[in-house]
Amino acid sequence: MSWRWQRRWTGRIEAVIFDVAGTLVDFGSCAPAGVFVEVFAAEGVAISLAEARGPMGAEKRAHVRELLFTPAIAGRFAAAHGRAPTEADVDRIYAAFVPAQLACLPRYAELVPGALETCRALRAKGVKLAANTGYSRDMLEVCLAEARRQGLELDDAVAASDVPKARPRPAMCLLNAARLAVSDVAACLKVDDTVPGIEEGLAAGMWTVAVAVSGNEVGLPLAEWRALPGSEQARLRARAVERLARAGAHLVIDSVAELLPALAEIEARLSRGERP
Repeated sequence: MSWRWQRRWTGRIEAVIFDVAGTLVDFGSCAPAGVFVEVFAAEGVAISLAEARGPMGAEKRAHVRELLFTPAIAGRFAAAHGRAPTEADVDRIYAAFVPAQLACLPRYAELVPGALETCRALRAKGVKLAANTGYSRDMLEVCLAEARRQGLELDDAVAASDVPKARPRPAMCLLNAARLAVSDVAACLKVDDTVPGIEEGLAAGMWTVAVAVSGNEVGLPLAEWRALPGSEQARLRARAVERLARAGAHLVIDSVAELLPALAEIEARLSRGERP
């Protein structure tokens, strides 16, 4: 008779690793999307907000590259410049993106409603708080400073520029977990508003919760979201939930304000021996 032994974490969640824009701050993840539109316009290439949001969650130079080499956008670039885009163009556009992004981040740094209360409740439960992001380290530091100004302090934060390869690869999550000295990757919960961010958490062997309404998938500032009729909110929410669930998220919620019940459900699954 053959036996197979499996080691499973059945304890509590020890750490929550949040994404930044669209998850903890910047309801609608508006800061990066608008800047991508601006820097491409400066190149004579019009892109829509929807197009700009397509690779959201990725490291920002990689985001620029994916946009620039998308066939439709590459065609517009060729029409404007008389040639196909190159890696040198990626470098130039990213170089323009960085100062523009840094300049606008403080305007989009307000905490998502419920984020501070949720994080305080997690701390009261002994849960460690971390973040990682597609932003570079200098961009992340702006966000962290603004979060601290509003009363939110994290135990650890990793930028895309801190690792060799960022999302959807697991390096940022694994670096968070190592720094926090968690017992097991299955004792970590990754919370994110993008498909690459959910894929990152899954690749790291962690539980994942996606936020559908506050982030990139709906992509509206809080005031605009609240002004929508209920039927339109329901339509946009359903579309976002479907996309994030299809990416593999274990649970999908509207925003971090709903995270505590989701955490309780995941811990119940852990206690039954389930794995991410």
